[in-house]
Amino acid sequence: MKALGPGKVKLERALSKLGIASRVVAREWILAGKVQVNGSIQRNPGFAVHPERAIILVDGQRVQKAEAKTFLLYKPKGVITTRSDEKGRPTVFSLIQELDLHLIAVGRLDWATSGLLLLTNDTRLADWLTDPSHEIPRTYLVTVRGEPTEDQLKLLRSGIKNQGESLSADAITLRKASRKESHLTVILTEGKNREIRRMFAAIGHEVTRLKRVSYGALELGDLQPGQYRELSKDELLRSLPGIPIV
Repeated sequence: MKALGPGKVKLERALSKLGIASRVVAREWILAGKVQVNGSIQRNPGFAVHPERAIILVDGQRVQKAEAKTFLLYKPKGVITTRSDEKGRPTVFSLIQELDLHLIAVGRLDWATSGLLLLTNDTRLADWLTDPSHEIPRTYLVTVRGEPTEDQLKLLRSGIKNQGESLSADAITLRKASRKESHLTVILTEGKNREIRRMFAAIGHEVTRLKRVSYGALELGDLQPGQYRELSKDELLRSLPGIPIV
């Protein structure tokens, strides 16, 4: 693969990094001849550009980097985090239509999981937040069928193999237990696809309710399902040390 050069990215990626469109939409614009780069129409989505230096126009309008915005959303159960769904299910983006911003979800919560979800138009921030090397703690409230034993929970803390992946919890606290169901708090620093559900299924306890209540030091607070609030730069810096905000 040919190197793009220092600071350069593919044109479709550049439009995404500027916070004005997803790569899919950007590609459609480019192929339709709607995008000019430095005075010439460019129909190659892979054309190499420097997003901060190139003069890019879409439909004749100069593209400027959008102001960085980040929001904390209380995702309800029954809503998905993709931009569209072939089954017609509601998405988190239908909850924020009035913002008129191209936001991306930071990580994902599955259809049946509720709780704290971050949305931003800052791709560098999104990449930083989802980089497992930064070990940002995410806290979940979990309800499972039955009563896990301490040996089973110890196994989940130390780690298990599932579908070729290593799954483990950084911390698990059993808050309330009975033969019918148990309530736990689980902390992860590296989220894998459906990790908590898979971990408990592996020890024979189905997850019946799952809610993320914190991301770093960010918490849901008084938000109700479907509500959101904008996060200030100061709050992000306080809650997520080392975050790449200028």
